Amino acid sequence: MENIQLSDFGHVVRIPTRWSDLDALGHVNNTKFFTFDEDVRLSYFKEQMDKPSFWKEQGIILANISADFISQLHHPADLQAGFRVISIGRSSLKTLAGIFNGDKLVAVTRGTIVWFDYVNQKSMAVPEDVRQWIRAREKIAPAEG
Repeated sequence: MENIQLSDFGHVVRIPTRWSDLDALGHVNNTKFFTFDEDVRLSYFKEQMDKPSFWKEQGIILANISADFISQLHHPADLQAGFRVISIGRSSLKTLAGIFNGDKLVAVTRGTIVWFDYVNQKSMAVPEDVRQWIRAREKIAPAEG
């Protein structure tokens, strides 16, 4: 596991755990980390999602997501979730989210988001203005190729 720090992220949101997040062992259930990723991912793209054409003509669609669980998490916890785009391809974005309890990394999610043409139901090139928008908000420049 690479050394992921909260300071790596230009976009961070606070996520408090809830009683309903717990499993039978009293841990925050592993499925909840995908919800935490969704929360921070959609928050990251909020400015893009405010465009009238987003979701109707073009936008993002999740193609893949995985998680590494670093340590157990118990309720209550006031989490910080950082999100960044680690690479920009022709039509896809590779993402990474770090979920932190205080300064402690508890989970990492990695995803692939496809820029999607909702009218024609197929992937499309990530628009140049979106590429520039992503580059401008990242602390660590995404790989491009």
